Order: sequence, then structure tokens, then C-alpha cells
Amino acid sequence: MDLMLKRYADTVVLTPMGRIDHSTSEDFKAALAPYMARCARGLDRILLDFVSVEYISSVGLRVLMLASKQAKGQGGSIGVASLQPAVREIFDITRFTMVLDVFPSVREGLARLSPPALAAFDAA
Repeated sequence: MDLMLKRYADTVVLTPMGRIDHSTSEDFKAALAPYMARCARGLDRILLDFVSVEYISSVGLRVLMLASKQAKGQGGSIGVASLQPAVREIFDITRFTMVLDVFPSVREGLARLSPPALAAFDAA
């Protein structure tokens, strides 16, 4: 799975596309890994822009849970923005909104995660 990347100051916005399920979760995890390593060391914050994610299964949620645990355990920050209605429903039903910071938009996520990243986003 390819992730579209945009950097704003100390925050990386990653945009996965399509479905995150049993057939794509390992690719998603592998694509996320290099960014998680920097996040876990406190060098970057990560905001996942789910605007193009149409479905996420329990296997995909597990990848997100482990990423969140890794980041938070070492002082990093990770959040998710722009959930599509079907994905938002999955997050609500599973109470995943209590596991990850979920934001209505990328801009709102950047505002909470990093004021310098928001300034860079607004300037772009």
C-alpha cells in the first residue's frame, strides 16, 4: 500500500487509499513503519488523512492500535483525520475514538498536534 506524503514542519500527513483489511494490512503496516520509527523517537508527529479510506477491518484497527501504543509509549503523537462516514461508524462502534485522536479535518488535526505544522499548512 502506498501512502501519499505531505510534510508540514514537524508533522507528516500520510494518506492511505482504499481498504485497510486482511489483504492490505501488512502492506499498510510496512508503509507506516519508517514514519513510526521517527515518531516514536519524538522527531515527527503523524496525522493519517483517511479521506480516501473507504473501509477498515479489525486487522487494520489492530495496526492503528499498535502504532498508537508505540508512539505514545515513547512520547510521539499520532492522529487520524477526515474519516469517511462508513469508517467513522466503525471507529464509533469499536470505540476506537478512545484509542486514537480523531479529527474532522487535516487542518483541525494539525492545529491540535502542532501549531508550527498548522502554520506551514496554512502557508502552503
